Amino acid sequence: MRWRAAIDDEQGSSPVEFVLVGSLLTVLTLAVLQLGLAMYVRNVVHDAAVEGAYYAALADTALGEGAEHTRLSITRAVGDSFAEDITVAESDRLGQPTAVVTVRTTLPVIGLLGIPFAMEVDADAPLESLGDE
Repeated sequence: MRWRAAIDDEQGSSPVEFVLVGSLLTVLTLAVLQLGLAMYVRNVVHDAAVEGAYYAALADTALGEGAEHTRLSITRAVGDSFAEDITVAESDRLGQPTAVVTVRTTLPVIGLLGIPFAMEVDADAPLESLGDE
């Protein structure tokens, strides 16, 4: 009879339920925050690539200056470890000469730590010219 009463007794179950539900909600909250951080880093890197492409496309600048401009923008926003692999090239993929900035960087998985070179963004800008072409 006492064994049956011990099984039906729910005394002390509230702390256990609180820990289980609380840990699940904590993990879910941290996952959402990490996703937000990853999206923030991606947007920062993409915006820096766009700025760098437009800077490299100016008539009085070299392509390498666009890479340096991109590197500086990324370093100021999220750190220099995200600005390690930046390439600038000239292309005709938009039907006219364009500057293309490509950034390969870390995809943050736990905080700012993550998978190196797992994220790649690129940006195009039409090249300016000073002459009558």
